[in-house]
Amino acid sequence: MKEFMMIFRSEINESFGPSPEQMQSSIQHWMDWMGGIAAQGKMASGNRLSFEGKTLKPNNVIADGPYAEVKEIIGGYVVVKATNIDEAMKLAEGCPILNHGGHVEVRSVISINS
Repeated sequence: MKEFMMIFRSEINESFGPSPEQMQSSIQHWMDWMGGIAAQGKMASGNRLSFEGKTLKPNNVIADGPYAEVKEIIGGYVVVKATNIDEAMKLAEGCPILNHGGHVEVRSVISINS
């Protein structure tokens, strides 16, 4: 099996303010979706990313924020195990970010030990 990273991208929405019930429902949807992948033995790892960050640019220029010059953020990622990219894309179906205008980028992971 190969590893594929699913990168969760969405537009920055500063007015986003879900109710506690909406937040709980969203968390449950993410847990159910990732739990389904894990139940198939295909989950390798994953994390949510915070909004705090800095970016190092050439000549040691440091910019605040990981997304200072874009209108899109990367909110997190998971690494899954799949036979090929088509199977990894099938695993991406049902990702909760798709319900909120976001998208999932699926990339093959190339091991540096290979």
